[in-house]
Amino acid sequence: MAGASQEIRRLVRDLGKIPPEVRKELRPAIKQIGNVVVQDARGRASWSTRIPGAIRLGIQFSTGSRAGVTVIGSVGRAPHLRVYEHLGFRAPFRHPVYGRNVWVSEMARPFLFPAVAAHAEDVDAKIGEAIDKVARAHGFR
Repeated sequence: MAGASQEIRRLVRDLGKIPPEVRKELRPAIKQIGNVVVQDARGRASWSTRIPGAIRLGIQFSTGSRAGVTVIGSVGRAPHLRVYEHLGFRAPFRHPVYGRNVWVSEMARPFLFPAVAAHAEDVDAKIGEAIDKVARAHGFR
Protein backbone atom coordinates (compact mmCIF):
# COMPACT_ATOMS: atom_id res chain seq x y z
CA MET A 1 0.00 0.00 0.00
CA ALA A 2 2.91 2.28 -0.68
CA GLY A 3 0.88 4.47 -3.03
CA ALA A 4 -1.72 5.23 -0.35
CA SER A 5 1.07 6.19 2.03
CA GLN A 6 2.50 8.50 -0.62
CA GLU A 7 -0.94 10.08 -1.14
CA ILE A 8 -1.27 10.75 2.59
CA ARG A 9 2.30 12.09 2.78
CA ARG A 10 1.56 14.39 -0.18
CA LEU A 11 -1.61 15.60 1.55
CA VAL A 12 0.31 16.23 4.78
CA ARG A 13 3.03 18.06 2.85
CA ASP A 14 0.50 20.20 0.96
CA LEU A 15 -1.60 21.07 3.99
CA GLY A 16 1.12 21.18 6.62
CA LYS A 17 -0.87 19.74 9.47
CA ILE A 18 -4.12 18.15 8.29
CA PRO A 19 -7.04 20.08 9.80
CA PRO A 20 -9.06 18.08 12.36
CA GLU A 21 -12.28 18.29 10.32
CA VAL A 22 -10.51 16.76 7.31
CA ARG A 23 -9.05 13.98 9.47
CA LYS A 24 -12.44 13.33 11.00
CA GLU A 25 -13.95 12.82 7.55
CA LEU A 26 -11.01 10.92 6.04
CA ARG A 27 -10.26 8.41 8.83
CA PRO A 28 -13.55 6.41 8.63
CA ALA A 29 -13.31 6.18 4.83
CA ILE A 30 -9.73 4.91 4.99
CA LYS A 31 -10.59 2.52 7.81
CA GLN A 32 -13.49 1.03 5.85
CA ILE A 33 -11.28 0.55 2.79
CA GLY A 34 -8.34 -0.92 4.75
CA ASN A 35 -10.49 -3.30 6.79
CA VAL A 36 -10.80 -5.50 3.69
CA VAL A 37 -7.12 -6.39 4.15
CA VAL A 38 -7.52 -6.89 7.90
CA GLN A 39 -10.46 -9.25 7.41
CA ASP A 40 -8.55 -11.21 4.77
CA ALA A 41 -5.50 -11.52 7.05
CA ARG A 42 -7.72 -12.65 9.92
CA GLY A 43 -9.30 -15.25 7.68
CA ARG A 44 -5.90 -16.51 6.58
CA ALA A 45 -4.92 -16.87 10.27
CA SER A 46 -8.18 -18.51 11.35
CA TRP A 47 -6.28 -21.66 12.35
CA SER A 48 -5.06 -19.71 15.40
CA THR A 49 -7.23 -18.68 18.34
CA ARG A 50 -5.15 -15.56 19.16
CA ILE A 51 -3.70 -14.21 15.92
CA PRO A 52 -6.95 -12.99 14.27
CA GLY A 53 -7.77 -10.82 17.31
CA ALA A 54 -4.25 -9.40 17.30
CA ILE A 55 -4.50 -7.96 13.77
CA ARG A 56 -5.65 -4.37 13.33
CA LEU A 57 -5.41 -1.40 10.99
CA GLY A 58 -3.24 1.62 11.76
CA ILE A 59 -3.88 5.01 10.15
CA GLN A 60 -1.29 7.75 10.61
CA PHE A 61 -1.65 11.38 9.52
CA SER A 62 1.76 12.60 10.55
CA THR A 63 4.58 14.25 8.71
CA GLY A 64 7.53 12.04 7.95
CA SER A 65 7.81 8.48 6.78
CA ARG A 66 5.13 6.98 9.05
CA ALA A 67 2.15 8.60 7.30
CA GLY A 68 -0.14 6.05 5.74
CA VAL A 69 -2.07 2.88 6.37
CA THR A 70 -0.57 -0.17 8.04
CA VAL A 71 -1.82 -3.64 8.90
CA ILE A 72 -0.46 -4.35 12.37
CA GLY A 73 -0.11 -7.61 14.28
CA SER A 74 0.33 -7.32 18.04
CA VAL A 75 2.97 -9.71 19.35
CA GLY A 76 1.79 -8.82 22.85
CA ARG A 77 -1.60 -10.41 22.14
CA ALA A 78 -0.20 -13.25 20.00
CA PRO A 79 3.51 -13.88 20.70
CA HIS A 80 3.72 -16.55 17.99
CA LEU A 81 2.43 -14.18 15.28
CA ARG A 82 5.83 -13.07 13.98
CA VAL A 83 7.22 -16.61 13.81
CA TYR A 84 4.28 -17.98 11.84
CA GLU A 85 4.25 -14.95 9.50
CA HIS A 86 7.95 -15.63 8.76
CA LEU A 87 8.24 -12.43 6.66
CA GLY A 88 5.74 -13.85 4.20
CA PHE A 89 7.82 -16.90 3.32
CA ARG A 90 6.24 -20.32 3.51
CA ALA A 91 9.31 -22.08 4.84
CA PRO A 92 10.09 -24.24 7.86
CA PHE A 93 11.31 -22.84 11.15
CA ARG A 94 12.64 -24.67 14.19
CA HIS A 95 11.55 -24.39 17.82
CA PRO A 96 12.00 -26.36 21.04
CA VAL A 97 9.20 -28.52 22.39
CA TYR A 98 8.19 -27.12 25.78
CA GLY A 99 9.93 -28.79 28.69
CA ARG A 100 12.14 -31.00 26.59
CA ASN A 101 15.51 -30.70 24.96
CA VAL A 102 14.00 -31.60 21.59
CA TRP A 103 13.78 -29.27 18.59
CA VAL A 104 11.18 -29.72 15.87
CA SER A 105 10.61 -28.16 12.45
CA GLU A 106 7.30 -26.55 11.60
CA MET A 107 6.07 -24.85 8.44
CA ALA A 108 5.37 -21.10 8.57
CA ARG A 109 1.84 -19.96 7.71
CA PRO A 110 2.05 -16.40 6.34
CA PHE A 111 -1.17 -14.39 6.58
CA LEU A 112 -0.27 -10.66 6.63
CA PHE A 113 1.99 -10.45 3.56
CA PRO A 114 -0.36 -12.49 1.34
CA ALA A 115 -3.42 -10.45 2.43
CA VAL A 116 -1.67 -7.16 1.71
CA ALA A 117 -0.38 -8.41 -1.64
CA ALA A 118 -3.85 -9.61 -2.66
CA HIS A 119 -5.52 -6.25 -2.03
CA ALA A 120 -2.73 -3.66 -2.39
CA GLU A 121 -3.64 -2.22 -5.79
CA ASP A 122 -7.38 -2.03 -5.11
CA VAL A 123 -6.96 -0.53 -1.64
CA ASP A 124 -4.37 1.91 -2.94
CA ALA A 125 -6.71 3.17 -5.67
CA LYS A 126 -9.70 3.44 -3.32
CA ILE A 127 -7.72 5.38 -0.70
CA GLY A 128 -6.50 7.75 -3.39
CA GLU A 129 -10.12 8.30 -4.47
CA ALA A 130 -11.21 8.88 -0.86
CA ILE A 131 -8.43 11.45 -0.33
CA ASP A 132 -9.39 13.25 -3.57
CA LYS A 133 -13.06 13.29 -2.61
CA VAL A 134 -12.46 14.68 0.89
CA ALA A 135 -9.87 17.20 -0.35
CA ARG A 136 -12.26 18.49 -3.03
CA ALA A 137 -15.10 18.73 -0.50
CA HIS A 138 -12.83 21.02 1.54
CA GLY A 139 -11.89 23.23 -1.41
CA PHE A 140 -8.61 21.68 -2.58
CA ARG A 141 -7.92 20.96 -6.25
